Amino acid sequence: MSNDLLKSIIGDIENKIDSVSLDASIENTGEVFYLWDWVAKVSGLRNVAYNEVVNFENWARWVALNLEEHYVWIVVLEGFNTIKEWEKVTASGSTLSVPVWEGLIGRVVDALGNAIDGLGDIKSTEIYPVERVATGVMARKSVHEPMQTGIKAIDALVPIGRGQRELIIWDRQTGKTQVAIDTIINQKWENVICVYVAIGQKDAKIARVVEELKARWAMDYTIVVSASASSPAAMQYLAPYAGCAMAEYFMFNGKHALIIYDDLTKQANAYREMSLLLRRPPGREAYPWDVFYLHSRLLERASKLNDALGAGSMTALPIIETQAWDVSAYVPTNVISITDGQIFLESDLFNAGQKPAINVWLSVSRVWGSAQIKAMKKVSGTLKLDLAQYRELAAFSQFASDLDEGTRKQLERGKRMMELLKQWVYTPVVVEKQVASMFAGSKGYIDAIETSKVTKFEKDLYDMLDEEKTVLEAIKKDKEIKEETENKLKEIIKKAIELNK
Repeated sequence: MSNDLLKSIIGDIENKIDSVSLDASIENTGEVFYLWDWVAKVSGLRNVAYNEVVNFENWARWVALNLEEHYVWIVVLEGFNTIKEWEKVTASGSTLSVPVWEGLIGRVVDALGNAIDGLGDIKSTEIYPVERVATGVMARKSVHEPMQTGIKAIDALVPIGRGQRELIIWDRQTGKTQVAIDTIINQKWENVICVYVAIGQKDAKIARVVEELKARWAMDYTIVVSASASSPAAMQYLAPYAGCAMAEYFMFNGKHALIIYDDLTKQANAYREMSLLLRRPPGREAYPWDVFYLHSRLLERASKLNDALGAGSMTALPIIETQAWDVSAYVPTNVISITDGQIFLESDLFNAGQKPAINVWLSVSRVWGSAQIKAMKKVSGTLKLDLAQYRELAAFSQFASDLDEGTRKQLERGKRMMELLKQWVYTPVVVEKQVASMFAGSKGYIDAIETSKVTKFEKDLYDMLDEEKTVLEAIKKDKEIKEETENKLKEIIKKAIELNK
């Protein structure tokens, strides 16, 4: 071997020795010594943090939830069947995050942001943590912009504002999900990005919702986060936070987002299941002590940002399912106290054919007129009180055979207004048309037609407004009913009445 070759080899060896890092590093590792039902006990992870992702030698992902003195309880997110006892575990050093970007729009993903719609992988360069401290008070602005749902009974009587948290509550099979879906469909004209989080629902129901959204082109601005009934409890617990992070991305980028949690009762049940497996002490109704914090730290992230932060907003519509009308149960009372109002859907109204079955007497919005345009405030100002009086009179009239003329007229108008508030599914109504129909009802114009013809009158009115156009355009532009617009509207209403006498 020549001297030059020997010197070259020695030089390469010296360079490699010089480039070796001698800095000591500590790897936070442990071992699994208990494994059961999507939960594991790990010893040795001394510096792991709450909600930190831990990795296994295979591709499985877990998250640390219970931090105790000698061991850590972790919950599996994916890959449970590939784990074995005494397997090595390594802390990742990062908290659980999900991908966020505009490419998620139109996709169906799981609680980790993985695509489950068969349309290919989701590639994102940006991630958001699933758990984030809610925006502070100084960074917010008061709710003042309407979040139009397209549902007359809500927009007129229980208005929702952008940045608000409005609870939808009552028993199963009363149309709660339908209210949410109609609200999503109505955002086609409102420039709002929607996130629908399905928690503990049947796969068939989730697929049906997605198909309905596709059929109405609503998936063009909607993300569906699915944690079905067949998903592990950890995924059902995580899904609302993942969906919230995705909606926050749009809010922090100056856009408006609407997120629907369907439903949080099932998330609380999944969290209870996880907590019992993690040996947390049960409390009222076997829920852990922190179930209130479970929902408060989620719903308080909905907000309307101030102008300095881009004036974006995230509106939350959580859904809660009660059992036999029991709104005093633990989870319903918790969420009622967190939200800014409630929409009650009543079984009796639903069975009587009043759909959407919104109980306008119990339902409330704490922002009220701040979430309505001037035109809607003008025509619906006393409507809720009038309908409340109608309900009392209707109950009284069942036991009275002789009614005075004033009471009879009030009952007849109430019947027609209830008929006017009925609405077919998947048919949201733009606010300008809602103003026109509420004007006709509140001013007594529909008193001249039979109750059975109110629906036909409304359809004729909308058709005439579409033909004439100037009234709808004026209401949309001015946000109120000016004298000239009101005169034109009265003429159109009278023509529609003549067709239905």
